[in-house]
Amino acid sequence: MNISQANRIFRSSIIAGFFKPELVRRDYKRSESRHPVIPDPGMMQTSLLHVFFDIETGADYQDGDEWFVVEYLFPREVRIPDPLKGPDHFTTIPAGDGRILWHHREMVRYKYGRSKKLSDALDYIDARYQDLHTLLAVLPDID
Repeated sequence: MNISQANRIFRSSIIAGFFKPELVRRDYKRSESRHPVIPDPGMMQTSLLHVFFDIETGADYQDGDEWFVVEYLFPREVRIPDPLKGPDHFTTIPAGDGRILWHHREMVRYKYGRSKKLSDALDYIDARYQDLHTLLAVLPDID
């Protein structure tokens, strides 16, 4: 088994065994939206914003067992205001059939050497979800 395979297995296990159950405890539920690239189901509190875990990006790094990428997907093809565009907020992602959706990516580190910071990482994922959700909730014509 190479480092990429080991990191993907480890990331999947920690997401399934810790992060997803803890998000459920925080009133998240399984997302019915499909991500254009990430095959695994995501999580959501409302249908406005969905959280997906990217286990592929950086899996080939030696420290790939210490972090992963969280992707926040706004699964609607709408125009968003310019202040919400860019790496601090939302960028586009092709969704197939010529559709373009909006997403935001964050690297989340949950382990520093031998010290695990799972709760800190979970708090960060949830806080970022709440911040991004608040930005989207004020858009006109969003239900």
